[in-house]
Formats: sequence, structure tokens, C-alpha cells
Amino acid sequence: MAEPIVTDAVNPDVVAARDALRGVAHTPGVAKPTPLLVADGVRRTFGGVNAVDVEHLEVQSNVITALIGPNGAGKTTFFNLMTGFDRPDAGSWTFDGKSLAGVPASRVSKSGMVRTFQLTKALSRMTVLENMRLGARDQVGEGMGAALLRPLWRKQEKEVTEKARDLLARFKLDTKESDFAGSLSGGQRKLLEMARALMSDPTLVMLDEPMAGVNPALTQSLLGHITALRDSGTSVLFVEHDMHMVRHISDWVVVMAEGKVVAEGPPKEVMDDQAVIDAYLGSHHDTDLGDDSLLEEESVISAEAMAELEAEEEAK
Repeated sequence: MAEPIVTDAVNPDVVAARDALRGVAHTPGVAKPTPLLVADGVRRTFGGVNAVDVEHLEVQSNVITALIGPNGAGKTTFFNLMTGFDRPDAGSWTFDGKSLAGVPASRVSKSGMVRTFQLTKALSRMTVLENMRLGARDQVGEGMGAALLRPLWRKQEKEVTEKARDLLARFKLDTKESDFAGSLSGGQRKLLEMARALMSDPTLVMLDEPMAGVNPALTQSLLGHITALRDSGTSVLFVEHDMHMVRHISDWVVVMAEGKVVAEGPPKEVMDDQAVIDAYLGSHHDTDLGDDSLLEEESVISAEAMAELEAEEEAK
């Protein structure tokens, strides 16, 4: 019998969603009780290589779902397709019951599905507070004509600024609001990107390797913020190589290999799944992926690569 999902969450929707997952079969592409994101027949090839070949995948609402797999499994490409940053060769998907196939990234964000990136996208020459303001939706002053009439947007701008400052305080970035975003450390930029995503009051937040290149001192803080997102009613789908993090905070795990979904289930069961072990190690081994040492090298390489890229970006 699979290990029961234990929760200390107090949000009744979260508790109900996690309880409902106990009755879900642990097979690839399994139907979920209340899916938020549903993908069907999504395929993307690059030069004849199937980067993504997902027959069916459902992401449950009100929980934290981890999307894991070896390097090159297609996880980030899948994120890009779902959020409008890339177009598939085939397939369809819905979010909260509405089709998003072919919808541009800007409209995807307005629908309530937002994402962060492996390499942070903060606007370096704008202040932290200005970056936050950009994340708010439906701002009156964004229109050419309305921008010239300050009384039309002054009240809204004040509300947006207050919301931004509240979020910055929550992410312990309030003392940095007047600093240029480019002056922040890699971990602080991760926090800023996550905070900015919340400015649009999303239904689903998609985090692409939130721990990559992050100072260990900030890791626990990021973990806390991710679980707080779920407990406040925001669903989370994240890509991660750190298996300790996956076991610690995820409610459900989806495994990709060579573009396909090869396993699904609760964290502990997935770590013991032979298909998952094969995906990471390439052949059958009597080994438990619950041992962090198996993925330690891959995680270190990922962190070092991220650090090098960030160093190059800062040098520019």
C-alpha cells in the first residue's frame, strides 16, 4: 500500500485535494479528481528528436505537483508549450476548463497561469518595486490615452504599489525595493520573480527549477514560500532536480523521460518506481531514488551551470 499523504495544511480545499489523491491510481496519465491543467497529445520535435510526447497529463488543483526527470527529459519544453512561449507540433490543452492551445503568453498569464524561469527574467535596470508593479494585471495607465490622464490611474497605482510592498515584505525584499533588480543576488532574483508572479493573483504558478543556483541560506525560505502558496489557495507545478525538496514539499510527482510521462504518484512511491530509476540511471538497478546521493551529481552540475550563466549575465 502506498504511503498516505500527510498534511499540516489548514486550507480545507488543500486538505480535500490531497485526500482525494489517495484514491488516484499511480499510473502515467491518470485522471485526477479536480484537474486544473489537462494536456492531450502534446508533441514537440527539434530536428527529429521528440522533446515532448505527452499523450495525456492532468495536474490536480490545490496541491503541489513536482515534474521531475533527467536532463533533456522535456520538462522545460513542456512548460514553454503550456504557457505560450513555444508552439507544439500537435496537441491541445485546457486550463481551468478553457482551451489555451495557440494562445500567446500574455493571454495565458491573464488567464491565471503564470510561470518563472530557470534563468530569472528580472528587468535589471528597473528597481525592485518597478519590477513588481509590472506584474499587476489590467492597469488603466497602460493605455496610451489613459496614461496622459493621471487622475484615471493614480488610485489604482497606489493600490498596486501597496500590494507590491506587502509581497516584498512577505519575501523579505522590502529593504531592496529601491535597488536595481540587477544588483540582487541570484537567490534574491528568484524570490523577486516569484513575488512578481503573485502580483497577478494566479490560480496556478509554474516554477522552473526554483532552487537552481540558490544560496543554501535561501533554500529553506523558498521552500516555505512554495508551501505557503499552496496553503493560500494557489496551485503549484514545479520542475526540480533536488530530490530532497521534491520529497519534502510535493503532494504528487510526475516523471518525464525522453519527452514522455513514465510515472506518477506520491513522492515516496515514485522514488521506488523501477521506471523512474531506469529513467535516471539508464538501466535496471536495485537502488532507491530516495537516496539523495544518486542525483547529487546532477543537481550540483545544474547549480554550477546556473551560477556560471548568472556570472556571465552580471559581467555583461
